[in-house]
Amino acid sequence: MLPRWFRMTLILLITIFLLYITIPLVAIFWQVDWSIFHQSLTSQVAQQALKLSLSTSLISLVIIIIFGIPVAYILARFDFRFKEAIDTIIDIPMVLPPAVAGLALLMAFGRNGLIGQYLYLLGISIPFSTLAVIMAQVFVASPFFIKSARAAFEAVDHRYEQASLTLGKNHLETFIRITLMQAKPGIISGAVMTWARALGEFGATLMFAGNMTGRTQTLPLAVLSAFESDVQVALSLSVILIVVSFAVILIVKYLTRGGIFHAKFFPSKTTR
Repeated sequence: MLPRWFRMTLILLITIFLLYITIPLVAIFWQVDWSIFHQSLTSQVAQQALKLSLSTSLISLVIIIIFGIPVAYILARFDFRFKEAIDTIIDIPMVLPPAVAGLALLMAFGRNGLIGQYLYLLGISIPFSTLAVIMAQVFVASPFFIKSARAAFEAVDHRYEQASLTLGKNHLETFIRITLMQAKPGIISGAVMTWARALGEFGATLMFAGNMTGRTQTLPLAVLSAFESDVQVALSLSVILIVVSFAVILIVKYLTRGGIFHAKFFPSKTTR
């Protein structure tokens, strides 16, 4: 049994920290003028930013899943030279300052960039376009999916795969029907987190794609612009982002702690 003074100290520290996190979030809801909340969200700027954020983040998520699943599977199942180096490179965008990420993309794909200079000769200009928004989102969000999917693949019981191969299924069928199904909860939770990260991307997008209304202005960038002209619009958009973030965290916690997907694909053993 812990001493009473120690327990009280822990409770005090936890309370202070929770208040520090919670009060700023509550302040946004407190300051919103709910009588014009709907009007703020239906403004042209807010609508354009919302549509652009949803469309680009969903496209980014599809791209990340297509490339991320094979990469995660290879990292989870095979040992090869420079594996740790490759894994480290994939993780870099997670810790890289957003402004640096945006500058790196600009130096690579800008008109005078390492690759962009050749694309520009072909009439292709990527910076400050909707494509640049997607590229920035993919760059910063992909490590979140790959790490989650890799952990999910590592947790798959190899015995089920061996049994499938023994029963005459080929490797592709085994991968789809056994490996993916067992890894599905981790893949889905990683996809949800990745989508949220792409939706909330700010710094790299601002540096690489700019902040042009209807073209590159996503929800986070719209919050920045609205704060300078109409604080209520900025607060209303912030409410949406907070609610989405909260929902994403709940979904991920539910999936990783044995929610409906876990129950469906990993049913508990019962005696008959």
